[in-house]
Amino acid sequence: MARRVAAKVAVVGAGWAGLACAVELADAGVEVDVFEASRTLGGRARAVELDGLTVDNGAHLLVGAYRETLRLIRKVGADGTALKRFPLHLEFPRQFRLAAPALPLPAPLSLAWALITAQGLRWQEKLAAVRFLKALRKAGFHLPRDIAVSRLIANQPPLLRRFLWGPLCLAALNTPIREASAQVFLNVLRDTLAEGRGASDLLLPTADLSRLFPEPAARFVEARGGRVHRSTRIDRLETLADYDHRVLAVAPWHLPALAPRLALPEFAWQPIATIYLRYPETVRLAFPLLGLDNGHGQWVFDRGQLTGPPGLLAVVISGAGPWQALDHRQLGWAIHRQLAPLLPGIVLPKMIRVIEEKRATFACTPGLARPGIATATPNLWLAGDYVAGDYPATLEGAVRSGVAAAREILRQAE
Repeated sequence: MARRVAAKVAVVGAGWAGLACAVELADAGVEVDVFEASRTLGGRARAVELDGLTVDNGAHLLVGAYRETLRLIRKVGADGTALKRFPLHLEFPRQFRLAAPALPLPAPLSLAWALITAQGLRWQEKLAAVRFLKALRKAGFHLPRDIAVSRLIANQPPLLRRFLWGPLCLAALNTPIREASAQVFLNVLRDTLAEGRGASDLLLPTADLSRLFPEPAARFVEARGGRVHRSTRIDRLETLADYDHRVLAVAPWHLPALAPRLALPEFAWQPIATIYLRYPETVRLAFPLLGLDNGHGQWVFDRGQLTGPPGLLAVVISGAGPWQALDHRQLGWAIHRQLAPLLPGIVLPKMIRVIEEKRATFACTPGLARPGIATATPNLWLAGDYVAGDYPATLEGAVRSGVAAAREILRQAE
């Protein structure tokens, strides 16, 4: 591809934000270098080796509303079968089940059908959910002042708070409802439950996270003359003085060392733990993703139905909680006991391993002032899931920030 933009750009960090930025720049003919301290690409959403298995450092769920992420996955030529698409399916076995119809319907009809046919709710509770969403839609999913999600849903019936709004909030914002931003939560509901066909679909990866986007993105950049430097740590911004633009796509706690004069808000952080349990190959869940109740675990992914091997389950715990008082061995066995009622006759797992990301995401609290992509230093940009935007710390939020930084660079280079 002929060069179209005379600019030389350095991107520090090969997570989803950094690589999204690099892909957009390389596709426009910009000379781009990506520097990554690790050998493995993907940042906080990457593949790891665990007892001879390739797994992810955390189980991630994509949804149909992640349009920028899906666009770039297609752009870099990633395997089109690497995401298994299901209509919205939210299930807590023997307690609650909400499923969108298999045949796609316009957003309001699809969600109404799912609520009307939901199992585990009485008619009064179903109508309360419908009225709640109708009121949110009428208000344009906008609040005059941001509040905590717990206040937003305070008048909803307890079962809806327990099995619908609470789990959706924690999964999306990784912040307990008493602390989570209601406005950001509404942004997510707007783009998923209230948008067009397919927006609320669940997209479950059938490849590890590095192969889903980061590795194909690196090949895309290199095929267009860019370079991806693995195992290359950038400690000082001055080492990148030869570049026209520099994009810092690293976690916020790395920024003070790179750019000491950069003004950033004081973020609080929320953890995520992923507990991998390997059972006999005959162990299989009724659906690849199920909700968990009455214990530390919140969601369980059947990796055997996705990336394999059969019998491997991944249980996710989002946000701070009592589980942090347990060591990894105690936590693993507590999760096994929580799973036992779902799997009658289950035997002891062959393997239990815990991956804990202590600073997985920022705490998405009401009114949090997040930085923009531009900085006070000319031609120095930020990209990451923490920068200002509609979304919480998700893959889509990270990708959008990288795309926004790239487009601003291209605009200035014209």
